[in-house]
Amino acid sequence: MNDSPAYGLWFLVIINSAIFIIFAFSFTKPRTTRDWRSLGAFSAFVVALFTEMYGFPLTLYLLSGWLGSHFPQLDIFSHNAGHLLYTLLGMKGDPHLNPLHILSNLLIFGGFILLGSAWKHLYGAQMEQRLATTGPYSYLRHPQYVAFNVIMFGFLLQWATLLTLLMFPVLVWMYVRLARSEERDARKQFGEDYDRYADQVPGFVPNLRTRGRQRLHN
Repeated sequence: MNDSPAYGLWFLVIINSAIFIIFAFSFTKPRTTRDWRSLGAFSAFVVALFTEMYGFPLTLYLLSGWLGSHFPQLDIFSHNAGHLLYTLLGMKGDPHLNPLHILSNLLIFGGFILLGSAWKHLYGAQMEQRLATTGPYSYLRHPQYVAFNVIMFGFLLQWATLLTLLMFPVLVWMYVRLARSEERDARKQFGEDYDRYADQVPGFVPNLRTRGRQRLHN
């Protein structure tokens, strides 16, 4: 049975893109050029994603020949076919209820929770002109950038496209560069305090064996 085509829905492209971009904006409240750059990169990823999810399925068109020969029963331009990982892994049933989709939702919403928590602690530290070392910053030096990457990876699990797959490593590299730039600025402002903090707290991957705040307070 073929699914009804679900493309050309540009209103949904606009609405969904706006929702996630506004969410990110509300959690990060960009102030500096660096903040706007990180939000802009994430926004570009989101727009590209929802354009293919509801607007024009470029990836499905480009891969239609290959998909047609390897998955002859697949209704290539149906909405369900857009869940490429679900299709390639040979999963059955409703793609919105499979473990991959559930995991992607957990990553997306977990990423937004991390983003919001990180901003709360960073904003408090900025208001007091001190180094942010509490909350997520006691486990990671760059939780906001980690959150953006987790959210984007969650979207990739749910709806991978050729464009977003190409964008993802570029954006990860860009966020790493922004993080390094922030570290240079922090060292200028906080000196040895930041060096001690950087020695104790990892940048992007938390040390699950040792609590970050314990290392900072010991």
